[in-house]
Amino acid sequence: MSQPIVYPKSKEMIVQRYSGNPILTKEDIPAAAKGVYNSGCIKTKEGKYVMICRVETPSMKQLLWPADSTDGIKFKLRPEPIKLPDTEEFKQYTTGMFYDPRVTEIEGKYYLVFACHSGHSCRLGLMESKDLVTFEWKDFISETDNRNGVLFPEKINGLYARLDRPNTSDGRAYMWISYSPDLIYWGKSKALATTQDEWGWKKNGPGAVPIKTDKGWLVIYHAVNVQCAAQYVYHLGVMLLDLKDPSKIIARAKAPILSPTTNYELNGLSYAVVFTCGAVVEPNKEVKIYYGGADTVQCLATAKLDDLVDACFNR
Repeated sequence: MSQPIVYPKSKEMIVQRYSGNPILTKEDIPAAAKGVYNSGCIKTKEGKYVMICRVETPSMKQLLWPADSTDGIKFKLRPEPIKLPDTEEFKQYTTGMFYDPRVTEIEGKYYLVFACHSGHSCRLGLMESKDLVTFEWKDFISETDNRNGVLFPEKINGLYARLDRPNTSDGRAYMWISYSPDLIYWGKSKALATTQDEWGWKKNGPGAVPIKTDKGWLVIYHAVNVQCAAQYVYHLGVMLLDLKDPSKIIARAKAPILSPTTNYELNGLSYAVVFTCGAVVEPNKEVKIYYGGADTVQCLATAKLDDLVDACFNR
């Protein structure tokens, strides 16, 4: 039996859950599935929303399945998941486990970064698309024991930039930043956000694609604490990174912006999880935050962009 969650002290919640949550469940999948969650999402210049869903089958195989929407709320999955490469190398390093996709547009192309899991631990994989219909496999882009990769939406000082979450030797995991000239070879890596929060002392890692604001890069991230021996609790937090040097944290909220409290966030394939892989900023500066609930269902929450930025300084 799960123990009650001890929530961190928090001010008034600035994030509002969509009243119709969850927006996707296993019943929406055109195949047998245990859950759909932790999905990346992007809004195209044509105003269409495309979600790359993490779908888990009854045999625990993972699929990356696109879904489309005209309003960012009601999504319909396409007939088939994304076709992944049928090469010996890919099979060796991804034994049916690829998950938590993030999709970023950079200079007119779409890039999908996702975790690739096998007996060799976990690595980051990269796919490229011109139209979010056909996806081309590029390569593995990290060493082992790394996940939660997300690309910045533009080059910084002439280089691509990436946030990720490698595991550490002490069993914790926290956010790093790296740079690349070509999206394949990465270096200049620095530890970015360590696990210092009372509500995220076990892990923290990137969530949605960083959002460029006048005050810095807004990063919506996940943070994990542990209660009662092995009960992991996932929250969402925000921080601001310097626009010219995103290895520098300008400000970081001391309290979470979202914690698991509803039934669909507390009970599922996992317990007590809110986990984002995508966010969309609307013209009116409303931010749609797409997040997984309890590793089972896909959910939506909204917030004002200015409130999220302000929370980094005052929350």
